[in-house]
Parts: sequence; structure tokens; C-alpha cells
Amino acid sequence: MSTEFIPERALAITPHPDDAEIGAGGTLSKWMSAGTEVTLVVCTNGDKGSADPEMTSPRLTAIREKEQRASAAFLGFKEVVFLGHPDGEIDDTREFRGDLVREVRRSKPDVVLTCDPFRRTFYLHRDHRITGQVAIDAVFPYARDHLSYPEHKELGLEPHKTAKLYLWASDEPDTQVDIGDFLQVKIEALKHFKSQIAAEREAELTKYLVESATKAGEAKGMKAAEAFRVIEMRG
Repeated sequence: MSTEFIPERALAITPHPDDAEIGAGGTLSKWMSAGTEVTLVVCTNGDKGSADPEMTSPRLTAIREKEQRASAAFLGFKEVVFLGHPDGEIDDTREFRGDLVREVRRSKPDVVLTCDPFRRTFYLHRDHRITGQVAIDAVFPYARDHLSYPEHKELGLEPHKTAKLYLWASDEPDTQVDIGDFLQVKIEALKHFKSQIAAEREAELTKYLVESATKAGEAKGMKAAEAFRVIEMRG
């Protein structure tokens, strides 16, 4: 009998469209195939992520939202929430923190997944760093404490205690999730993001994803894995 952890509900908090698929697409797909309800919160609209000199931010926003919705439908997310903050302009504010606290309280996840904000060995996009830190803070202590963001009571939302945090792209992962049967699903999901992955780069992306998953799984004898730093929440 398998003792592999499968949550009932999970909340993925991603800085930009496509980041959750890159960081945890295989794990989320695996969990959803086992019945996990997954809500995705996309913090920015991705309106700066283009090298095309003819592209505009309003047009890119629409494109990237459409791409994210297509990927989410392909994977089977229960819901996608777009917060709409401008790309590159995420800040640790009461408003942004409150957005994430609200979504934690609304979806009541057993697990919140987000990017590890504490990377030291590789450059880290500012939106990733701040999103990860604010997501952790939103989970603990803010979503837990009824005196934090009391205005949420007017929305019918109650405090919520999340059991685990899964941080992707960590320098020091301690948990590997076997995605051998779901790596191809992850690859196919990322093909929906045409604005970020030109056709000529699909082979390069596939190679990178396979190599990364192979490396993540080596220590545990897995053909392919995603690696996380997991924080068990107390109280």
C-alpha cells in the first residue's frame, strides 16, 4: 500500500504565467490525477515578458492570460485566479499580502506551493523572490490569525491553517516527488505558452525539462522527479 502524500486541496501561487508549470507542473498533474483540487493564483499579468519590439503590454497581457487558461484547462486546475499586478512591480504590501491571505482562506489548502525566495546560488527574478516571501507570510501567520485581515469575515472567510509549504526551485530541496508518469504532461502543458517558447525552442525546453527531472530523481532512484523544500507548519 502506497504511503505517498496526496493532499485533498492545494494552492499554487505563481509570480507569472507558466512559472507554476515549470516549477511544479508534474507534481500538480500527478496530484490532480489522484483527486486533489488545485487552485492556481497568478500574481502578475506578465506584461513585460517579450523581446518582440512590436509587442505592447496590453496585448501581451491578453495573450499570456489566454495561454495560462489553456494550460490550466489542459492540466485540470479547479480554478485560476489572476491578481493582475504589473510584471516586475510586485511589492510586499498589505494589499498584495491580503490578496494571498484571501485566496488561502478561500481555497483552504492542505498544501501551498510557491517559489523558494531564499535562493543564493542562482539569479532570481524580483517577482519570484517577493512572491515567495509574501506567500509564506500569508500562510503563516496571517491566514491563521483571525485578527489579521478581519475584513475577510465580511466575505464569509474564516482563518485557515495550512499543513505544508512546498517551495520549488530551492537551493536545498529535501523532498522529491516522482513524476515519471507525468513529465510528458508537464512538457505538453508548457507548449501552451507560445509567447514565451518559440517553436524553434521547444526541443531545447524539452531537453532542459527532461535533464532537470532526471537530475532531481537521481538521489531517490526515480526516473524523473520534481524537488522541493518542504516546510511542515505547526500550530
